Amino acid sequence: MIEFEYWQLLLFPLFFGLGWAAARIDIRHLVRESRSLPRSYFQGLNFLLNQQPDRAIEAFVEAVRVDPQTIELHFALGSLFRRRGETERAIRMHQNLIEREDLKQELKLQALSELGQDYLKAGLLDRAEEVFDRLRDSALAEDAKRNLLEIYQLEKDWEKAIAIASELPDYASHKEIAEYFCELAAAEMIRSRHDLAAGYLQTALERNRKCVRASLLQGDIHLQQEQPGAAIESWQRIEQQDPTYLALVAQRLLEAFRKLERREEGLRLLNGYLEQYPSLDLLDVVFQLVLEADGPEAAYKLVRDELKRNPTLLGFDKLLEARLLVAAPDVRPDLELAKGIVHGYTRRLARYRCDNCGFKARQFYWRCPACGGWETYSPKRSEEFDLAP
Repeated sequence: MIEFEYWQLLLFPLFFGLGWAAARIDIRHLVRESRSLPRSYFQGLNFLLNQQPDRAIEAFVEAVRVDPQTIELHFALGSLFRRRGETERAIRMHQNLIEREDLKQELKLQALSELGQDYLKAGLLDRAEEVFDRLRDSALAEDAKRNLLEIYQLEKDWEKAIAIASELPDYASHKEIAEYFCELAAAEMIRSRHDLAAGYLQTALERNRKCVRASLLQGDIHLQQEQPGAAIESWQRIEQQDPTYLALVAQRLLEAFRKLERREEGLRLLNGYLEQYPSLDLLDVVFQLVLEADGPEAAYKLVRDELKRNPTLLGFDKLLEARLLVAAPDVRPDLELAKGIVHGYTRRLARYRCDNCGFKARQFYWRCPACGGWETYSPKRSEEFDLAP
């Protein structure tokens, strides 16, 4: 057992005194620093805390005028200007910092990076690219490359995007790089250079074997080359990649089976997809096939049974369309009235929605136009998620 000595009690007031002295030194240092700052600096902080950004900017501008040495305040003010959309003022602020000869190198690099952000916000992509390219070999190289990747995507310069993405293995995923190759393939398909497009799509699948878009475009190439059988094989591969995307190729499959004059086989395939992976787009295509093959009564029964299984307003709209085909003349006016009312409402629901930011659009996008996310749109309509049980 450790013996306690009474003289050790004298250490407690000594330690207390040392702590008190250290605190006094820190407080004096803070007071001295605060007194050296302009009063307008604290007014600006107060305005920020009270959600008054306009008055805060005025106060910070005054603080910078009174004391040009407040470097961090320059950065904060430039960032405020950029967020408010006043990119010209932000650019001038950061250019002034870069031109200062007394500024340390690391602060000049930070100002250069902020200037690149200003140009990017203003839509001056060529200037932003030039700035971030200068930063590729600096301490801010990682952020510079990320911004360059964003610029190349905005410019649709997919070859540069692929090159810079290879330098960012922890940031750019295989899914995104595969999409870049799909973009290159789509451009070559427009020029009817199918061999080049097929090469890009094969590379996309090597980068991401679950790339649905690559399989979809491969099928499109086969169909353009009058090879509907090969197109069907490519589109059927999507079931193993992600079956929810079968809704996007249902109409394509229908056209391919029609060209081969194998409608019954196509009907069996698509009907099986509808039972396993129900969607409104698949229902619409199967409805067309059943209507052609078996007539309006069978088509009406198909939609009615599907609506019982997956009740949605869009499905109900389709039911009214099918019912009109078999209705007696005396009830058709009432059905047409009901369909017009329901259809007017469901038009607002028949949209695709980004899972990342919630942005809705009438057409399907592989890259969200709002947040820039790749493959964030579900191939199902938003109403299927909002109203389905």
